[in-house]
Amino acid sequence: MLTGKRIVVAGATGQVGLPVARALAQDNEVWAVARFNDAAARESLEADGATCVAIDLVDGDVSTLPGDPDYLLNFSVMRTGDWGRDLDGNAGGSSRLMEQCRDAQACLHCSSTAVYQPNGDHAFAEDDPLGDNHRVWSFLPTYSISKIAAEAMARECARRLQLPTTIARLNVPYGDNGGWPAMHVEMLLGGAAIPIHDGSGNLFNPIHEDDVVAMLEPLLAAASVPATVVNWGGDDAVGIEEWCGYLGGLIGVEPQFVKTDQTISSVNIDLTRMHELVGHTAVPWRDGFRRMVVTRHPELTLAAGASS
Repeated sequence: MLTGKRIVVAGATGQVGLPVARALAQDNEVWAVARFNDAAARESLEADGATCVAIDLVDGDVSTLPGDPDYLLNFSVMRTGDWGRDLDGNAGGSSRLMEQCRDAQACLHCSSTAVYQPNGDHAFAEDDPLGDNHRVWSFLPTYSISKIAAEAMARECARRLQLPTTIARLNVPYGDNGGWPAMHVEMLLGGAAIPIHDGSGNLFNPIHEDDVVAMLEPLLAAASVPATVVNWGGDDAVGIEEWCGYLGGLIGVEPQFVKTDQTISSVNIDLTRMHELVGHTAVPWRDGFRRMVVTRHPELTLAAGASS
């Protein structure tokens, strides 16, 4: 874990940014950046010891942030469905954060494996073609393209500002603060069918928020000019049917699936570079999923059985 550092964490109320900011605030000076439309979220982070700064990265003033933090961690994401706003927030916001924090030792820009052009069950490596992974999924129509734009901006700023940067393409994060598997738990409890792509094995690499936090320091150590690009996910490639089957077994619900081409297909990733630069994940996916359900649904009595 990082200790004794001044760290700017953008997107500090998000699914991933919140547990990151909370964990780092225990032993570091954390500047938590978000819109903070929810006063309770701000109060919670302040109680953890973070300094909260309300900024809308589409057009807000970033000059109140320190220009020379030890590290800049950008977990911010705009996904409103408005193309102009999402491009300005994701790409433009990344640029203005890096400009303001240009004297940092390193920057971690959290991207997404949603930037890859769909290709069945192929294990995507960092130099594979990029594309609009989310175009078929009306839930997040701007996501892939705006994340690609944000990567391009981070690459340019790393060179122009000579700011060592790691662009980490995150796969399926989950944990106590939610995530896609947590959404599947709610669907199972509500009796809804789980959409799965009809042309792929629906393989992903879920990564627990504990592993996200544990990997921050080596990801920052790998930062460079030009930017280092690395996939970021759990060691195990797991199919949606398999993980929903496990979740359903825990809560006593038989999963129902519906095959469709209107959802994302497999985004299975090659983790060779991550293992070389950062190491391996420590939380087995079954252990992490069980912990997630216990935390988010303490009222449920879960089925006994092996957790890994």
